Amino acid sequence: MASEIRLAFSHPSERSEATATDAPLDRISVRDHTVDVEIGAFQAERGVTQRISFNVVVEVRPLTGPIDDDVDRILSYDKVTEAIAYELADERLNLLETVAERVADRILLEPQAVRAFVRVEKLDRGPGALGVEIVRSRDHVKPAEALIEEVMHPELVYLSNAAIASPFLKGWIDQLEALGRPLICCVGPADVAAPQASHPLAQRRIDLLAIEQNAWVLAGCDARCKVVDTRTELDWAMRNGQICVWAPSKIVLDAVDGPSAKGADAVALASWFAATFDAREMLVIGEDGPTDAPVALRSVPVTQAEL
Repeated sequence: MASEIRLAFSHPSERSEATATDAPLDRISVRDHTVDVEIGAFQAERGVTQRISFNVVVEVRPLTGPIDDDVDRILSYDKVTEAIAYELADERLNLLETVAERVADRILLEPQAVRAFVRVEKLDRGPGALGVEIVRSRDHVKPAEALIEEVMHPELVYLSNAAIASPFLKGWIDQLEALGRPLICCVGPADVAAPQASHPLAQRRIDLLAIEQNAWVLAGCDARCKVVDTRTELDWAMRNGQICVWAPSKIVLDAVDGPSAKGADAVALASWFAATFDAREMLVIGEDGPTDAPVALRSVPVTQAEL
């Protein structure tokens, strides 16, 4: 028991050594790699950065031939720090467990890597370090080709309030569904004045929630439309033929490089979302789109029945 407790608080390299198998493996390590990042599930952790520390050990298969002092023949330390940077930049995360899991999985995509020990700790949440440590082996990670996801290129349509109220709405959805591509609908806030807050972060929340209220209005107009707020559910829906209505709060607030558009500028916000999800085009019904949109825009009037 004393040995287990000692290993729990020792560097991952000691745990690696204590659990080694008969097969000889080399180890590379990164110690006390500290990054400032926005992370955490609590409201107090949003909008601020905090220090998190990484200690990583990777067990690798020894090379069968001479190294020849060639960096391309080894698993470089840079691969470890790049895995950390990539996962932190991909999206804002709440849990250290998620960070550790994703970093370990990315490291284990390297051909030489056999096991990865990842310890992640928050340094600013109390008088000590608060963290998690995991160990993952190559046997439990999807092969690289399984992690390369097919880009779906959804059909994205922005519906103005006039379009939502239009008698043509069902016909438009019929036409878009008949294209056979994943369909995501975006809306703006309803035509009522939203509450106003003095703090910009509070106002951003209010504006995003106003859009989500209107998303439920659209979902109530056609049973095929389901309100969705996470990347995971959107990915599932696109692969399973479900029509989605985007509820923006979670994806916008969790984005590492979020949109500059305010929630009140819903068409610009939707165009950012369209680019994020690799839509080839965004159809705007009943409003004009921004001239500097990151994707191609096509606008049609509410009075036009055929798209």
